[in-house]
Amino acid sequence: MSVDFDAVIVGAGFGGMYMLHRLRHKGFTARVFEAGSGVGGTWYWNRYPGARCDVESVQYSYQFSAELEQEWEWTERYATQPEILRYANHVADRFDLRRDIRFETRIAAAVFDETASLWRVETDKGDKVTARFVITAMGCLSSPNTPKIPGLADFKGPTYHTGNWPHEAVDFTGKTVGVIGTGSSAIQSIPIMARQAKHLTVFQRTANYTVPAHNKPLDPEYVRQVKASYREMRQRARTKPAGIDFTINPASAIATPDEERRREFEARWTYGGLGFMASFSDLLLSDESNKTAADFVRSKIREVVKDPATAEALMPKNIIGCKRLCVDTGYWETFNRPNVTLVDISDEPIERVTASGLRAKGKDYGFDCLVLATGFDAMTGALLKVDIRGRGGVALKDKWSEGPKSYLGLTVVGFPNLFTITGPGSPSVLTNMLPSIEQHVDFIADCLETLRAKGVSVIEPVEEAQEAWVGQVGNAANITLRSTCSSWYVGANIPGKPRVFMPYIGGLPAYIAACETVVKNDYEGFALA
Repeated sequence: MSVDFDAVIVGAGFGGMYMLHRLRHKGFTARVFEAGSGVGGTWYWNRYPGARCDVESVQYSYQFSAELEQEWEWTERYATQPEILRYANHVADRFDLRRDIRFETRIAAAVFDETASLWRVETDKGDKVTARFVITAMGCLSSPNTPKIPGLADFKGPTYHTGNWPHEAVDFTGKTVGVIGTGSSAIQSIPIMARQAKHLTVFQRTANYTVPAHNKPLDPEYVRQVKASYREMRQRARTKPAGIDFTINPASAIATPDEERRREFEARWTYGGLGFMASFSDLLLSDESNKTAADFVRSKIREVVKDPATAEALMPKNIIGCKRLCVDTGYWETFNRPNVTLVDISDEPIERVTASGLRAKGKDYGFDCLVLATGFDAMTGALLKVDIRGRGGVALKDKWSEGPKSYLGLTVVGFPNLFTITGPGSPSVLTNMLPSIEQHVDFIADCLETLRAKGVSVIEPVEEAQEAWVGQVGNAANITLRSTCSSWYVGANIPGKPRVFMPYIGGLPAYIAACETVVKNDYEGFALA
């Protein structure tokens, strides 16, 4: 039976674009379906004030094309959302990707036809296509979480979600604004909104750790040096757990003398960025070592925030690194502004939203605009919004009702010829997403080429291999402190979501080695038919 495409790709972010490029070059036909009106994925939707990548721009970029690396000019150490979106559009144009992308089209259903060994895919526009393979590239943080707060629909003013921000500019000048949440998007947007708003009230559910970005324009000489040695930088990054080229201090924090330890923390703090957690090698392995880093950050909050009660409320109580570490520009300083109020609701949830504001802790707060900085249904949310059905008509949402299980974070038992780029069970959100995406895309493209050479039309993981990998993912999480708190890594921000540590925390090098072993052993753990 003929099929419309070798592969249907879901999503035109960095994963979907590169997947299309790779399949084309191997002679496969592919069609990308994208819900937005343009490419960029995360960077298409997340347009909130201050949206910026927390990985340095020269590293948060594709490495598959040396020409692309050399021709693109990043302007800042940490690129803004508009600049990253321009980059995504440049890539789409440079490699002529748009002709195989259908925009403003969502996949509604994908059902595996066991008789014909193909996927039948339907869109929300009524399109029906068949494909030998379905490859999801929907992003790990692409399904905004709107909490079920009583009365939310009653608010009469405009309500914005940081994960689905309007494309036109939002001006808060002269407005009173309420913000719910203090995660990454809030930490980036609050300083900017505070400079515009007449008054900003921040409702903090959980205090978060953040380190300064010390963002700045890129020095041309630094850029020249990077471009002259890009291959070496990428290779070094590939050997680091997070896939980011920064130096990890092999010493133990608790075993280091106090003064020397303080100097190391200060040096990392002064440099800025996520490398702070590489100050010592055991910050996520030892409670005592972790406490030294947490106490250091708390001391910084006391130094910056003038009001002692506000400073105390802003201090995270959990260990540093178990939730996503944020990178900021002027976040804590913002709470020194006379037009900013912090309301700590960690011990008592919001009672209800009203027509003109909300009620919390027995007090009414009024504002003109409401901003929900309430994060995402991470890693599985976007996948499970699509009606994906494998063998026997079993739905993926039912298969994962007790938590996601996959083989390598790439494939699922009972769902032949389905690949999930940066799916649960892969390093994804614990790494620099771009090299993780490229590694997954390369694995999938090479796999499809191998199947074609073998004359094989179906690939599916076997139960034993999947269970073994799920065990590895769980064991890796259990030896670190990262799995010890309620975070979106375990789905704790979504009521009713199974509590499973979803990403693979063993590091990018160990993950790459595992994938390479699978390939070397003729796709060990897979059944080919």
